[in-house]
Amino acid sequence: MPHKMTLTGSATGPLREYDRYVAFDMREKGSPSAPKGLKKSTFISYTVFVAKKAFNKTGLTKKSIMHEKFLIQGEPTLDIPIDECPGEIGVICFQITVLPNKNDKEANDSKDKKEAKQEVSKAQQEVAATKQEEKQEPVSQPVAKEEKKEAETVQSESKETPIQEKKAAPKQKQLPTQPKGIQDVVSFDEIIVPEAFLKTRPNPEKTQKVIDFVKRTGYLDEPLTIEKGSKILKDGYRRYIVAKTLKMDNVPVVYDDQK
Repeated sequence: MPHKMTLTGSATGPLREYDRYVAFDMREKGSPSAPKGLKKSTFISYTVFVAKKAFNKTGLTKKSIMHEKFLIQGEPTLDIPIDECPGEIGVICFQITVLPNKNDKEANDSKDKKEAKQEVSKAQQEVAATKQEEKQEPVSQPVAKEEKKEAETVQSESKETPIQEKKAAPKQKQLPTQPKGIQDVVSFDEIIVPEAFLKTRPNPEKTQKVIDFVKRTGYLDEPLTIEKGSKILKDGYRRYIVAKTLKMDNVPVVYDDQK
């Protein structure tokens, strides 16, 4: 299996772009202590090769890559041409992660600590205020109870008054919204249509206008005229046809003898 390796640090040279990948150089310090008798290594230089898609996800740019610290996970390679790999070891990157800046982390930690202190201080102030109110409560408790009792009495009276007024007020029969001049509302089935009307055919265009009006407003534009006792239709056959077409249960009327 190929050897896996992990590197941390920043780029030591500019970003180089190729067809489907980018490359940059970085280096790490050697081990601080070497086995006895062997020379200590100073720095090891690497050339890292990253797919463009993975590099773009990090948000790094040609400028920021020189200042940001990142972590590289990959494996060494010997298949890259020498002119593309100036480092001592070539690394094929499988994953690149930008590490948080130390100064930013310290600033965030300081901000979090400050907010925590403010919350603790606020909680302490609320506790102290609560204790102060508890100390003062026994002195004013009798007065407070009397005031509460009076308030409940007033509230009870105010609730009872509207109910009594509502009961005393006479009930008024309210007719649904209807056209002007209406004298009554009767059941559609009670109206008797003479044969003279049944032999006629109202103008279709005018009839359609009345249908549209009823659909828009919910009531006829004018009341029908009928005899009060017999409820025989005297005028308004077109509106009668409209009411029948729209299956209206009740229709507005005026009485022929009271016109």
